[in-house]
This record gives sequence, C-alpha cells and structure tokens, in this order.
Amino acid sequence: MPDAGLGCGQPGPRGSAAPAAVGGLAAAADLGLTRGQVDAAFAKLTALRLVAPDAEAGPEVPGRVRAVVPDAVLGGPTESLRESIQQRQSQSQRVQEDFDRLRERFPRGRCEMSPAGLEVIPSLEEVRAALNRAFAECRTELMTSQPGGNRVPAAMEEALTRDTDLLNRRIRIRTLYHHTARFNGPSQAYVAAASALGAEYRTAHELFGRIIVFDRELAFIPDHRGTWGAVAIREPSVVACLCEIFEQAWTHATVFSEAGQGGLERVAKELDHTIVRLLAAGLKDEAIARRLGMSLRTARRRIADNMETLGAESRFQAGMLAARAGMADDAGAPAGATGP
Repeated sequence: MPDAGLGCGQPGPRGSAAPAAVGGLAAAADLGLTRGQVDAAFAKLTALRLVAPDAEAGPEVPGRVRAVVPDAVLGGPTESLRESIQQRQSQSQRVQEDFDRLRERFPRGRCEMSPAGLEVIPSLEEVRAALNRAFAECRTELMTSQPGGNRVPAAMEEALTRDTDLLNRRIRIRTLYHHTARFNGPSQAYVAAASALGAEYRTAHELFGRIIVFDRELAFIPDHRGTWGAVAIREPSVVACLCEIFEQAWTHATVFSEAGQGGLERVAKELDHTIVRLLAAGLKDEAIARRLGMSLRTARRRIADNMETLGAESRFQAGMLAARAGMADDAGAPAGATGP
C-alpha cells in the first residue's frame, strides 16, 4: 500500500505533502471513489491500526502517514475475538452441563412424587423430547402399537430414518398397525424399506390403543384427555402388563408384507366381518371407524356396502343376517396369523 494521506495529506512525487483536501480528492480520483468513501476507508484503516503517523516525515509534511504491515497488527483484533469466542463457549458449556444435571434429576423427581412410577408429560414439545431421549438410549428392543390407517409421506420418511438408526444398533423393532394401513401407500413403502433392514410389522382388525415400549422398561401411552400429551410409565409391573398385552395382540396379528392381491382380499374380508360384528353389537359409525383405524367416511361407505351385500335395511337386521350367515362369529379369527 503506498503512503497516502487520504484524509490528512499526501506526499508528492518528491516527498512533499499536499494539503489534506487536495490529498483526499486525489485519492478519491485515483480510486474512483467519492471523498466520503475515502474518508470512511481511512477511518477504518486507522481504527484497525493499518495506517500510522510516519515518524520519518519532517515538519514540512505534517499529517503524513504510512502503511503498517498487516501481520504486525493482526494479533490485536483477532485476540479480542478469540477471547470473546472462548468466553461464549465456556458459557455455553456451563449451561449445557446445568441442563444435563437437571435432565437427570427431573424425571426421577417426578417419578418419586408418583407412587405408581408415572410421569405425566403435558405438552407435545416435551413428549417429543422425551421420546427422542428414549430412542437414543434404547438398547435392545422397541415395541409399538400404532392405530390408524392414513399416514403422510413426510412422517414415514422421518420414521424410517429413526428406525434405520435403531436397526443399525441391532435393536429389535416390532410394530402393530391396523389392517387399514395395508391400503396406505406411504405405509406400504415404509414397511417394505424397514422390513428389508430387519424390522417386523403386523396388522390386526382391532388394536388395544397407542403404545411405545422401550427395552420392556419404559412405556409411553397417550394422555386420556385427548391432548397431545403422554404418560411415561416406569413401574415394572405395569410395563410388564403392557408388554403382555402387546405380545397377545402380536401373536394373533397378520404379518404385514408385500402381500399379493390374495392377501389384501383376506384382510378386506376380515375387516368386513369385523364391521358386521360391531354393527350387531350396536356400535355407532364413529366408534366403528375409531376401532378399525379408518376415517368416518370410509367406515360409512363400508358399512353401506356390507348392508347392501346382506340385503339388510337396518343395522339390527344386518346383525341378525350376519349372525345367521356366521359372519358375526368368526370376525375375531386372525387371517393368516403366525406365531411370534
């Protein structure tokens, strides 16, 4: 960088200095900048100590400055930045350690307050955090019951990423779905991909509810109030009971594979028989839809189709005709069930 007065004075070709105004204007002309831009640049260079008064300049060139080698002043600005970064990192580490200690004590403290080893988790954000922690700490086995038949691609992609990590850690995954999941494209693609990695999936015409069990030690069930909250259960006897319920449902469920048309027809027949049985039991459309994991619109369409097939004009008549045909008695028989 040539010696330049920029805002103070500029040495001429023989070492003489021009007035400050002339030096600033000359620099602006040489650089293609405005006088204001030149002054701002000079101020910034001065603040960074990249220009300094020229000690060798005589009294005949007052205000003359010289360029300073960047390496000579680099330590000043960067050192303060490094100190600031280190302080922030230390502060962040302390906050993380505080939260780690709180995380360890918080669930234990809540369970100690509940004699049944139950922890009510009220909000969706807290539920997600608790589940993420449980997935990360899972060691041997994951069992889930997931009612409902319609699932969106984004949710299934997220689930596949999570399950792939678990399977890579040699964790056994077993999941129960409603039969209706077999007719859902995203569910079919997800099950095909995860099954190829070692996960196991089965379907049933009815499920006992939503549940997630980790290592037969920690279970999550929905909050009964219908919110997005959940209840975490660690009491061994309660968790063991939930595992036994899952095992019984698993034994009577049908393997969810890339079945051909014949397999889908068997599942559809079982669904129709179950609908007839529930009609005979006096359940309303909403209850039937919820029990079978299908939308209300789909349930009503299938109810109408079954009543038409039976030639029934009322629900009561449909139940009577189904009983005579034996449809209401064998609805609970599993279609192609296999052992665990």
